[in-house]
Formats: sequence, C-alpha cells, structure tokens
Amino acid sequence: MVTTHLPQTPEYDREPRGLQPVQDSNDSAATIKALTKENRILRKKLERAHENLRHIEDTKRNQESLLKTVISELQDSRAGLERKSNTLEATLDQLRKAQERLIETEKLSALGQLVAGVAHEINTPVGTSITLASTLADETEQFTTALNSGPLRKSQLTQYLAIAQDSAQLLLSNLQRAGNLVQNFKQVSVDQASLKQRCFELKAYSEKVFQSLSPKLHHHQWEVTGDEIVLHSYPGLLAQILTNLITNSLAHAYGPNEPGQLHLTITQRNSSEVELCYGDDGRGIAPALLNRIYEPFFTTKRNQGGTGLGLHILHNIITQHLQGQIQVQSDLGRGTHFIIQFPIPPEPTTTTIP
Repeated sequence: MVTTHLPQTPEYDREPRGLQPVQDSNDSAATIKALTKENRILRKKLERAHENLRHIEDTKRNQESLLKTVISELQDSRAGLERKSNTLEATLDQLRKAQERLIETEKLSALGQLVAGVAHEINTPVGTSITLASTLADETEQFTTALNSGPLRKSQLTQYLAIAQDSAQLLLSNLQRAGNLVQNFKQVSVDQASLKQRCFELKAYSEKVFQSLSPKLHHHQWEVTGDEIVLHSYPGLLAQILTNLITNSLAHAYGPNEPGQLHLTITQRNSSEVELCYGDDGRGIAPALLNRIYEPFFTTKRNQGGTGLGLHILHNIITQHLQGQIQVQSDLGRGTHFIIQFPIPPEPTTTTIP
C-alpha cells in the first residue's frame, strides 16, 4: 500500500484570496479633505473661467459695436473726403484755368507795352522825317520860284543842293531807324505770338530783342557778347525769356530813371548745350526771397501792378519747353545774375537763317 504525502500549504496561503487589508480611518479622512479642497479650487477656477468668458463676450460685443461705429464714421469721413476732393479738384481746375488766362494776359500786357514803347520810339524818327520832308519841300518850292523868276545864281543852287543833300541823308537815317524798330518788333512779336520753330542766330536775335525793348532802356546801357550759335529752336521762347528778365530788372533792380548796366553772355559749353548768363548791376535780391522768386503770383510790387508771373513763366519755359535749368545768384547792392542752360536741339536737314 502506497502512502501519498501531500505538501502542506503555508499558513498565509490559507487566507482567502482577493481580500485587501482595510485602510486606516485617518487616511480616508485626509483623502476626503484633499479631494474636497481640490474640488473647491476647481469650482473657483470654473467660476473665474465663466467670469472671464462673460468679460470676453462683453468686450467682444463692445469691440463689435465700436468697430461698427468706427466703420460708419470712416464711411462718412470717406464720403466727406470724396466731396472735398471733388471740390478741391474743381477749385484747382478753376485756378489752373485762371492761371492760364493770367499768363496769357501777362503775355498780351508785355506785348502791349512793347507796342506802346515801339510806337513812342518810332514817333521820334518819323516826326523828324516829317519835319525834314516839309523843310525840303519848302526849299524846293523856293528854288523852283527862283528858277522861274530869272537867271539862277550859283550860290542859290549850291545852298539848295546842300540843304537837299543834308535833308536826304537825315531822312534816310531816320527812316532806316524807324524801319529797324518796326522790323525788330515785327519779328519778335510774330515769334512770341506763333511760337514756331525755325533757324536763327542766337546772338543776333538776342540783340534784336534788346533793340525792340530800347524804349524802356533810355537810362540803361546793354551789351550782348559771346559765341555766335545757330539754333533750330523757338525764337519766341527766347524773346519771352529775355523780355521777362529785362522787365524784371527794370521793375525791381532800379529806381525810376536810375541808370544801370544790363548784359547777356552767350556760351556754347559743348556740342549739345548752350549757356545764357544774364545780369544787372542793380539792388539785388534779399536772401530770404531767393527761394520764392519763381512762385506764381509772388511779387514785391503788387501795389504797383505786378502780377508775380514773370519769373514763374520764365522758369516754366526753361524747364518744360526747353528742357533746361536756371540758377540765380544775387547779392544785395551788387546786382543779380541768372544762369540758364539748355540742350541744343538737333538741326534739321536743311537750314535757312532769316
């Protein structure tokens, strides 16, 4: 008979499996207290979160309201600015048209003064010629009467021939002077009115401009020096430039009947550029005014009829029409100098100089 020995189970293995020891009551109370505290903290955080959310929503609503207000105001402002812009554009267009009319008026005024001056200047040689012609007619009548009365003495013939010769020379001289004035005025006035391109000799034409203004230059000496340059350009623009410069000198550099010296030097800097240096020996321009002399309507002679457009027109002609530049140098009591530079236009295939 076989006896089977079963292994004995240790004492602790005999306890029921799956059962845990019961925790201490103090640990449970601490856990509950910690959980309660954490729950209270979470509740406060949640309340703060809800409060922040309400604040954010209120802020968002305020921002949306403010944005709508700003957009509405911006739209109103934009509409107002558009209306103001349209008004300003219309005003600017009116001012531009008014300026163009004033510029044309200034041109016509300068031309009218030139006409009046030339007419006054022509009166002298024409009046002298009329007197000489009248004298010669009287002497001829007396000579004819003496010739028909009988034998003519040699002294009578000699006296008549001397008077006739002197009268003829003076008549020719005065009529040539009047003819030159008319010719110069005609050429300059036609060029200013038409503003067409043609070939001309710059120095000789500049002298014509000075001569056409000679009625205004009784108390002034003038001189044109420099290179002889043939240009195919706008002689009318050159005439207007010189006329404005001379008129400006007479109006601002000198007092009434005060003598002065005007000069123009013409230099060909290279094959493609011309320089005009115009100057006077008058009062000069104050440093504070140098930066304003080209402004439209700026003048120190408004109470004497000045429009303030002469140098403005001059600046526009040089910079826009001739594609050049102008500089001014002036010292009080020592005169003013304008230095003008512009490119030489290309020559046409055939050139004729009038």
